[in-house]
Amino acid sequence: MYYLLFAICYVISLLPFPVLFFISDICYVLVYHVFGYRKTVVMANMKQAFPEKSEEEIKILAKKYYRNLTDMMVETLKSLSMTKAQLREHVICDLSPLHRLYDQGRSCQLHLGHNFNWEWANLYCMQDVKFPFLVVYMPLTSKPADRLFRYFRERFGSVLIPANDMANSMKDWNHKQHLIALVADQNPGNPKSCLWYPFLNQMTPFYKGPEMSARRSNTPVVFVDIRKVKRGYYTIDMKVMFEEPQNEPPGKITETFVNFLEKNIREQPEVWVWSHRRWKHKYQEDQQ
Repeated sequence: MYYLLFAICYVISLLPFPVLFFISDICYVLVYHVFGYRKTVVMANMKQAFPEKSEEEIKILAKKYYRNLTDMMVETLKSLSMTKAQLREHVICDLSPLHRLYDQGRSCQLHLGHNFNWEWANLYCMQDVKFPFLVVYMPLTSKPADRLFRYFRERFGSVLIPANDMANSMKDWNHKQHLIALVADQNPGNPKSCLWYPFLNQMTPFYKGPEMSARRSNTPVVFVDIRKVKRGYYTIDMKVMFEEPQNEPPGKITETFVNFLEKNIREQPEVWVWSHRRWKHKYQEDQQ
């Protein structure tokens, strides 16, 4: 099953971008207008996040989001056969902050959100950084699909760290210089062990783990801002936000990231993933 899936996806990935984006246009019609994939979730999330917007404005924003979602789908498929040179044509990023930290002999944490196209950001960074590049990911239920995603995420040299076995998987890296990428806006499984902050007009839980790890090992924290310039083209901005995390009070790193992420989302809301159930958990006063 895996080889059949890989062959189909690989053949599609060889298509030129104009053809891929034509496929994306068709997928958009099917996903939004025909099947209405998670449309109820998307509309509810957007209405809660942007109460100042009218019903018509929310619909326009939702349509833009779905167009970007299907673009992300075909761009991800393209990753199976993209060369490093092609990637550099479509992504612009200054990696000098990471080079500086490496030259200082330090490890590094990247904190980012689910902004399109985080998969290309992953591929771009791993091909030019000097660090061993670790990427935390959640294994997929489907074994063929999980194997396929592992292939294109690892094809330029990154090391995948399963989120459900992170402590064990990190044992070999804790005392080695490395860079680890953390998509830090995931919906926590256990909100009681999280930090809660106002985020997009509602109290929202965030994992403590990234901050605790950074403070414990005094690993510099870099925030990643991904912006879509136009169809198929992105810029990535990296900023070292906390050079000495051990000097920061508890909660400071997480709160700063939450504010950073919300600012980015409000400036380009159509490129953040609205179709996941981010607010399944309700805030209780004793959880903070």
